[in-house]
Amino acid sequence: MPRRPDGPTLALGLALPVEAATTLALPAALAGAVDAVLAGAGRSATGAFALLALTVGTAAAANATAAAAGPAGAADATAALRGRLVRHLLDLGPGGRLRGGPPPGDLAARLVGSAGDAGGRLPAGLGAVGALFTSVGAIVGLGVLSPWLALAFFAGVVPGVVLIRLFLRDAGSAFARYQEVQAELAARLTGALTGLRSIHAAGAEEREAARVLAPLPDLSAAGHALWTAQRRTAWQATLLIAAVEIAVLTTAGVLLADGALAPGDLAAAAGWAALGAGLFEQVESLAGVAHARAGRARVDALLALPPAPVGAATLPVGGTGELAFRGAVVRDGDRVLLGPIDLTVPGGHTLALVGRSGSGKSLLAALAGRLRDPDEGAVLIDGVPVDELAPDELRNAVGYAFERPALVGGTVRDALAGAGEAEAGAARADGFLRRLPRGWDTPLDELRLSGGELQRLGLARLLARPARVVVLDDATSGLDLATEYQVTEALDRATLGRTRIVIAHRATVAARANLVAWLENGRLRALAPHTALLAHPDYRAALSDTALQAAA
Repeated sequence: MPRRPDGPTLALGLALPVEAATTLALPAALAGAVDAVLAGAGRSATGAFALLALTVGTAAAANATAAAAGPAGAADATAALRGRLVRHLLDLGPGGRLRGGPPPGDLAARLVGSAGDAGGRLPAGLGAVGALFTSVGAIVGLGVLSPWLALAFFAGVVPGVVLIRLFLRDAGSAFARYQEVQAELAARLTGALTGLRSIHAAGAEEREAARVLAPLPDLSAAGHALWTAQRRTAWQATLLIAAVEIAVLTTAGVLLADGALAPGDLAAAAGWAALGAGLFEQVESLAGVAHARAGRARVDALLALPPAPVGAATLPVGGTGELAFRGAVVRDGDRVLLGPIDLTVPGGHTLALVGRSGSGKSLLAALAGRLRDPDEGAVLIDGVPVDELAPDELRNAVGYAFERPALVGGTVRDALAGAGEAEAGAARADGFLRRLPRGWDTPLDELRLSGGELQRLGLARLLARPARVVVLDDATSGLDLATEYQVTEALDRATLGRTRIVIAHRATVAARANLVAWLENGRLRALAPHTALLAHPDYRAALSDTALQAAA
């Protein structure tokens, strides 16, 4: 359903036609005033000047309204478009709908930059249409005065149309390229900021800066191409306008000398010639249209992505949380990242995932809660495919705790999403929460937490949910051994009877699990208890490597 026009857009839509009409009427009103003065008719002159003043005042008021409503309408449209884009990105879900698509930096550039450009599309388009209407109306006015004036003007129309088409072509491609390079810069910068500590540790600041800034020459080239198109069009339009106005005024002078035009008509012809010539100098408004079109195209490319399918099923009452992977395969293009995986975790059991970096541990764990959808196969909880579950049902069924949990909300209390003192105590977060400036009501933007404290908040939030399946993805890697032991003991008690998936970096974690899924190069090499797998030297090596990677 199309969105209703808001106040600024409605005001702009009303003001622009009034401005165009009064601007077109101004030369005729001026002609009437000139003829009345020359005729020496007092009352007629008074009326003519009153009409002229009314026309000028109305045009000025309409111009002021349009000048205020245009930016306001663009701001409202930008806000609405950004909101729509954010909602659509959330609807896409984290299940891999953006795989092969724009990286996070590019997404941010489209949300901030491209959406802002696209938000100005309607004001820019209305402005261009208003200018076109004014110019066409002026040409009609010339034709009413004399067909010879219209013919003199039309001598410049063909080259003017060619000029406009060339500018739109060149400026549109330059704007699109400029936005693409901006997005690439944003993506590179985002990646650099994510790995900032590693860059500093490796002493690679200069190399990374060179990598991030490598697209700058392309950005400069696109910017120069745009300014070149604008500069070329501007001087060509200026020459064309001068030639057209000279042709019209020369023709009007000849007609005046022959008695075919009144003196006032000469003033009207001069005014309409200037307004008609404005058709050729709409470089700025056309640039705005081209800019907005390029931004909208980048936003539409994201909006065209189909959202993740949403189910409506519920889990059977009294289910144990049995988690099953049936031929699950995840690909990145033609490359298989994981699978095929076939395994079942009985309800209430703990499965430890062991493997070297890149073996697919986090990817397998992500499949349980649809943080990534398999390209083939299925994932089931208590016999129900997870992609058939209603969103709320899935969120309640599968709970996650991560190495770097994201806190959402205004305060700590909001971020913990229903967790209370019991959950905070079980996660060993109650101590430092009491020391915060405002306790649980401390704003998130005032928090200064260590990695371990952040992890404990994530664990407390997890424990507040009645999840049948609990996934711990490096959720205790930031804790010291003593705190990890305390938190693990509390987690065991709090999640007793639930199915648990734990990414294991230490032999002690694997030993506490009922089963260990030993992953290697995205494949399931073995599924057995920890004690049975210890006889394999490769398994022991995988545990050692994983522990070293976690420590690093």
